[in-house]
Amino acid sequence: MAIVVIGGHSRSVGKTSVVAGLISALREYEWTAVKITQYGHGVCSANGEACDCATADHTWAISEEKDRGGDSDTSRFLLAGAARALWVRTEQGRLAEAMPALRRRIESSGSSVNVILESNSVLKFMRPDLYVTMLDPGTEDFKKSAQEFLDRAGAVILHERWNGGAAWQGVSLRPVAGRPVFRIAPPPYVTAEIVEFVRGVVAGKKQVPFDKLGASSRGAF
Repeated sequence: MAIVVIGGHSRSVGKTSVVAGLISALREYEWTAVKITQYGHGVCSANGEACDCATADHTWAISEEKDRGGDSDTSRFLLAGAARALWVRTEQGRLAEAMPALRRRIESSGSSVNVILESNSVLKFMRPDLYVTMLDPGTEDFKKSAQEFLDRAGAVILHERWNGGAAWQGVSLRPVAGRPVFRIAPPPYVTAEIVEFVRGVVAGKKQVPFDKLGASSRGAF
């Protein structure tokens, strides 16, 4: 089993599209796909709806997607070719409470199934074979969780408009200096170089040597 985590510094930078794209491009592997959502105050983890229930009642929930034709992100994962798709919902900062149940769900998929998760915070509780972070210089927000785990990134997917400056302030990219940088101009969100890089990890649980990747995938900050 290989575990791949796709994270990013903000919402709407393309994490879900990358997860779906990798599943589709790597159909030779069986995937369990996991989306993790942490809600703020007043939203119930049971269904993602506005709620005034007691915090202790609904701190987390996990559901398995069955609809391959829906509009949800987990439906997109199934449509892309995932064998299973799970949606983990927790109150902000309480992901730890859901992790034992999530581990059991993952283990029930079998040792031959690979796992791809959309999250940053899950890195507090597991060490994946590969963590890829997505950066969009045009998006100002930079999550604390994304900053915290920058040094864990094995590669960076960077929106092409990078020109040496960024909308976010006070964030150092030194933790990812020297990491492979894959530039994208959405759509698409997944390039052939990204696919081959991830395939190398899944196939051998080791990263493809950077000098063997296509020239278009190379980059530096």
